Amino acid sequence: MKPIIHLSTISDLYRLFGLGPNHHPLVAVLDFSKVSEHVEKHTRISTDFYSIMFKNYCKNTIKYGRKNIDFHDGSLICIAPNQMIEMDDEVESTENMMGWGLFFHPDLIRATSLNEKMKDYSFFTYEISESLHLSDKEKNILYECVQQIRTELQENIDVHSQNIIVSTIELLLNFCSRFYGRQMITRSNTNKTIVSQVEGILHQHFTSNEISEKGFPTVKYLAEKVNLSASYLSDLLKKETGKNAQEHIHYFLIEAAKNILINSDKTVNEIAYNLGFEYPQYFNKLFKQKTGQTPLEFRNLS
Repeated sequence: MKPIIHLSTISDLYRLFGLGPNHHPLVAVLDFSKVSEHVEKHTRISTDFYSIMFKNYCKNTIKYGRKNIDFHDGSLICIAPNQMIEMDDEVESTENMMGWGLFFHPDLIRATSLNEKMKDYSFFTYEISESLHLSDKEKNILYECVQQIRTELQENIDVHSQNIIVSTIELLLNFCSRFYGRQMITRSNTNKTIVSQVEGILHQHFTSNEISEKGFPTVKYLAEKVNLSASYLSDLLKKETGKNAQEHIHYFLIEAAKNILINSDKTVNEIAYNLGFEYPQYFNKLFKQKTGQTPLEFRNLS
């Protein structure tokens, strides 16, 4: 297995691709049609910066996690710092090689409002199979943002440079959020199937012995069951039902708790343990938060 190449700085990225000095130490825009991709097969790469890449063709197939990235359809991928990608099998043809990459270090945005907003851009933690497939219009919109950043980087740095660059990055990310929303709408039939699968899994979990055997279900557990990343599943459920993955888990848990409270003589503590809670007070707190009543108040009123 080849060693991991870790890129700590934007300068490291330029050196990896044999490029000249970078215009800015914390942000770069690369035109992939002008980059000679000579990274060896099976090379694993991690970075300390954010990567947003759009390509129609890649000399190397890129593997992220355990899945290959298919750039041939013109998809966009967003990778957070410290994630691992692997350059996999080479493709012989170099025809129609094109695309761009925007790379920026967290230090660029650390003192800005965008730093706090980054956690809202959940697509940075999506699996590659959940990449964003862009229409021609969407490609042009994102490309205009990238061109604006490129132009700004080629100007002399002044007191306005960082604000302009950061605000344009934020604009691009907001468009990505919009386009992901569009993609989820256009895949609504598939999404509804996933919603049904999730609800079936939760129903089975809370109405069988699985809860006592496997414990409280997590968002990660649900995501693995339907072969999605936790972030993508949560966003999909929110788009389709108005409730994210954690809220779905809580809904089925509370419904199961209500049934047990009404149809059994078990104590609240016993019910809490049976539903996978290590501490009954957490069950009491969640039940009241979701229903406005304590478990005992619900039982007595019912």
